[in-house]
Amino acid sequence: MAEAETLETMQPNPAWDADSYADAVDALGADDYTFKVWGGDWCGDCRRQLPDFAAALDAAGVDTDRIEHYPVEKAEDGSKVGPRVDEYDVELIPTVVVEKDGEEVARFVEEEAVPIAVFLADQLS
Repeated sequence: MAEAETLETMQPNPAWDADSYADAVDALGADDYTFKVWGGDWCGDCRRQLPDFAAALDAAGVDTDRIEHYPVEKAEDGSKVGPRVDEYDVELIPTVVVEKDGEEVARFVEEEAVPIAVFLADQLS
C-alpha cells in the first residue's frame, strides 16, 4: 500500500460474488491501474460501498501496492479534509480515482446507479 494509513472499509466483503461481476473484475485487473480511494470509516456510503469494491479489486488480482487509501474527516462546515483532498478536488466520499501512468483515466464520486466496480469498469472499457 502506498500510504501508511488504511481504511477499515476497504476490507474485502467475503460474501461478494465475483462471478456475478466477471466483466468488471476483468476490466479492473486488465492493466496496471493505480486506485486512489478517499473515504471515511465513519461514512455510511463508504461502509456500504467500499467493502464490495475492495472485494472486486481482490478478485481482479490488483496488487495492494496499487491501492492507495486516503482517510477523510468532515470539517464543521461539512467540507472534507484529509490527504490530497485539495489536490484531487475531493468533495464527496467515497471517491475513487483510477490512474494509469500518473494520468487519471476514471473517477467514481459518492454514489451511482451501479456499484463502484461496475461504474469504473464501464469507464475503463
